[in-house]
Amino acid sequence: MSSSAEISSAPARGFVSAQQVAERAGVSRSAVSRAFTPGASIAEETREKVMRAAGELGYQVNDLARGLLANRSRLVGLVVTKPEVGFRAHLVAALTRILIRRGNIPFLINTGSSEQEVQAAQTALFGYRAEATIILSGSPPSSFVELARQNGQPLVVIGRSEPDCDHVAIDNAGTARQAAALFVGQGLRRLGLAGSASGTPTIAERERVFVDEARRLGARVVVARGGDSDYAGGGEAARILFDRPDRPQAVFCVNDLIALGLLDTVRGRFGLRVPDDVAVIGFDDIPEASWGAYDLTTFRQDPDEIAASAVAHLDRRLAYPDAPPSTAFLGAPLIVRGTTLTGRASRPSPQLEQSS
Repeated sequence: MSSSAEISSAPARGFVSAQQVAERAGVSRSAVSRAFTPGASIAEETREKVMRAAGELGYQVNDLARGLLANRSRLVGLVVTKPEVGFRAHLVAALTRILIRRGNIPFLINTGSSEQEVQAAQTALFGYRAEATIILSGSPPSSFVELARQNGQPLVVIGRSEPDCDHVAIDNAGTARQAAALFVGQGLRRLGLAGSASGTPTIAERERVFVDEARRLGARVVVARGGDSDYAGGGEAARILFDRPDRPQAVFCVNDLIALGLLDTVRGRFGLRVPDDVAVIGFDDIPEASWGAYDLTTFRQDPDEIAASAVAHLDRRLAYPDAPPSTAFLGAPLIVRGTTLTGRASRPSPQLEQSS
């Protein structure tokens, strides 16, 4: 049986309360509250006593309770499907960093893929009374948008089109045209498009504009779509594009994960040289794109720039609730690396010339 000394020395369970801090500091409970409230009236000597006692006890302010008293949760919901995949992971990280610096509590909602998972995600987001919502590109259903409107939440959507919402948009059309023009300008006329059956608005726009522009410039385009917008999908698209006699001389991939899967497949399975046999351009500039094994030419999306733009929209909406919706239109510069024959005329291998 434990002795009383052993029992008294055991750590207390639960969070340290403001009342415990007040007792340790020898001050009132209200003095503790004032000490942790910026701008509140409190003697410096009293504030120092409170802070010293709080440090000794490991006390942290209950921001959730404080927010409820002020009718402001400070929660900001980040709605995303597959937040761990590709560029989305880096964008979620950037959003959480900037929201924490802003004094918010980021609340990640992974929508899942089934109807039950979507319903559970909606219940969590709106049940906790998030004060604002940011919906990322991809597959989150529009029902999240409608529920946010019904609850009067400020709402920002990134990389997708929703009526009457503040938007952060990426120049998908301009970059897709630039990719087509770069390939055709190097004399490459047999082109491939590595897309995805996921059919998200961002993916669909890049696919459509690239194909239209390439054909307008006189090139032939073969479209291949993997099952998803990931590395495995890139491998699937590569097998469709290159397991044929008229193999493309260049491929535009709608994101970097697809490009990485495609590169490994064309080199490993088909034994082709990049960029001499086939040139490749991706989209996103995820960190892996710069790895020596890939050295991928790609269009760069800056996650920190996108996150800052989304939060600026939230600030504007909170300050001017009745302002008309606005759109921030961000560019995606081309980052030239080793998977394109930039600055040189194309030099197809004999193998490719024979298949022309």
